[in-house]
Amino acid sequence: MRVGVVGLGSMGQNHVRILSEKGVLSGVADVVPEVANAVATKYSVERFLSYQELLKSDIDAVVIVTPTDTHEKIASDAIRAGKHVLLEKPMTGSSEKLRLLTALARDKKVVLAGGFTERYNPIVDFAHRSLHAGEFGELITAATRRVSSLPTRIRDVGVVMDLGVHDIDVIQYVVGRRANSVYALGGQGKSMKYEDHANILIDFEGGTTGFIEVNWLTPMKVRKLALTCSKNFVEVDYMDQAANVCSSSFRHFESGNLFNVPIDVDLRRISLKKEEPLKRELADFLSVAASGKDPLVSGESAISTLKIAEAALESLRTGKKVQVE
Repeated sequence: MRVGVVGLGSMGQNHVRILSEKGVLSGVADVVPEVANAVATKYSVERFLSYQELLKSDIDAVVIVTPTDTHEKIASDAIRAGKHVLLEKPMTGSSEKLRLLTALARDKKVVLAGGFTERYNPIVDFAHRSLHAGEFGELITAATRRVSSLPTRIRDVGVVMDLGVHDIDVIQYVVGRRANSVYALGGQGKSMKYEDHANILIDFEGGTTGFIEVNWLTPMKVRKLALTCSKNFVEVDYMDQAANVCSSSFRHFESGNLFNVPIDVDLRRISLKKEEPLKRELADFLSVAASGKDPLVSGESAISTLKIAEAALESLRTGKKVQVE
């Protein structure tokens, strides 16, 4: 497998590092000559100043890590050139554009994978497997918090499409049911073109509720998922790749002394061996590109994620609950 990378910003260079470690990096492309030259020299691969030239080279697959508004065009050209594509989140940023891109990939018989890295976090895999094995009981509410300070990199989308899509994807994956409606509150700072904070409430089929808090206003970085289930409360920390699984029971108590209610609490901490989610993501992409199977994050599942994100943005604009098509 020979893989090229288009876009050599911070995230693009992380892809380059891992693909080089795996021995499959063939070429890199960026419109800034100094950046393209430096990265190509560091990893001893060909450098290109346009993605079109990279696509003409001897590669089997391409990872696209460019601004969102360029995703559709570059991915479309890559698919038409017969290349397997890993497209960084939020992919096209439009569910309709992604639907057309997914259909094109299916027609050309190439893999189109979504770069929703958090889905590949081993602690998310643990939560998903345990929940669907019935270990936590029935899921009632899934809530996430993804907050941090304002990033310095250039942004062409707001916090919902930049950060919120990770948790929309994870919650949708964990719940495993279709979203019916979305209600969101939030806003933007005076110097922001897009929203910088949002609280998103999702109603899923079967009665499960999803809640997402996302912002660029918090001085510390928090990445957590909480699952309220019929048997357990589970708090997952994406960064520590650990989970607290809690249950409790009441012992007999006097109704006249509610200050001292005896509660037996059972708390288990699950700490996994740390793995870099991006490495797992790229390993999955290389595997399915070779086999032709579906990736963990397919175009179809990403379409559903973008529909929820679009509904959240519409709800922010209108102040109303929005049905998910």
